[in-house]
Amino acid sequence: MTPPAQSEIAAASISSSAAQLAALLQGTGVSRLDHMGWVRVTGEDRVRWLNGMVTNSIQQLKDGEGNYNFLLTVQGRIQGDATIFAEPDALLMETAASQVPGLMTLLDRFIIMDNVELANATGAQSGLLIAGPKAPSLLARIGVNVEDLEILQKRTMPWNAAQISVLHTESPLIPRFELWADPHSTPKLFEALQNAGAVLCETQSLEWLRILEGTPLYGTDIRDRELPQETGQTRALNFSKGCYLGQEIVERIRSRGNVHRTFSAFRLDGELPAAGALLEADSKQIGELTSVAAIPLPTDGKIVQLALGYVRREALDRSSALHYAGGIAVPVSLPFSAAAPSALQSASESSERV
Repeated sequence: MTPPAQSEIAAASISSSAAQLAALLQGTGVSRLDHMGWVRVTGEDRVRWLNGMVTNSIQQLKDGEGNYNFLLTVQGRIQGDATIFAEPDALLMETAASQVPGLMTLLDRFIIMDNVELANATGAQSGLLIAGPKAPSLLARIGVNVEDLEILQKRTMPWNAAQISVLHTESPLIPRFELWADPHSTPKLFEALQNAGAVLCETQSLEWLRILEGTPLYGTDIRDRELPQETGQTRALNFSKGCYLGQEIVERIRSRGNVHRTFSAFRLDGELPAAGALLEADSKQIGELTSVAAIPLPTDGKIVQLALGYVRREALDRSSALHYAGGIAVPVSLPFSAAAPSALQSASESSERV
């Protein structure tokens, strides 16, 4: 028997990922959260101290509530991101597992006379992502009620003989939830979700969903040279909370009204470039593409080339033609709508209709 050619294997992989993306956008997908990590912050001074280390306000968080944050240098450069949840006796920071060691080292340097302790809690539980428009009803079928769970709210509830934590996470396109339980209970949850109809989704389809959402990823779209306002993630910022590390730079940018470069989305016409491709306008370098993908939209099977990246504001304001080696990048509005290809209109077209 002749083994399949590499092109056939690649085509089969793309087809499988496309089916997974369709499940995420039209049904329900499930994925393991092995790449996510947790830092547990305890001690009597934890709220005051951590509030002085992050860009959002955590002082008013009630039990089970959370918000998204950046951690900065004194110069205002982003060193990491995390969603922080309040518990009665602790604050829990959820971030990429790869960020946990660096963030703990960064934070530990600023514990001086404070009653604060940091602990890597990554291995205490294992998690599952459940996402898609039918996710709430599918979760209800296995006995997990999320109807009244607000975005960035965390709740502990019984499931069979186990206690699980349910998080309603953020997405501008579809409902997203995370289920966290002890490592012995998670496989049973996973089996129940698949038996109820959730489709197993892997790295490629989840990456396509992230780009459609327009969500920047730390380490890929957000690096340690970026300033908070450049990323467009205003959800991470609170301008009335008081002092925190890097606040002076953030406030200076706010008072001036804008930044020179901004995070944006693009439709690519031409060859698909590699991530890191430079953007030019009028023979001048004015930006870069940080995430690039050719995404098969489930509505009509067409493949659309999309990218995330940074561009100088004056190029956007002048509606300059943006070129990269091999094609043209057209700025478009976020999030991308996979359900309606017509939504992939240019940002300038969108503004003209307002």
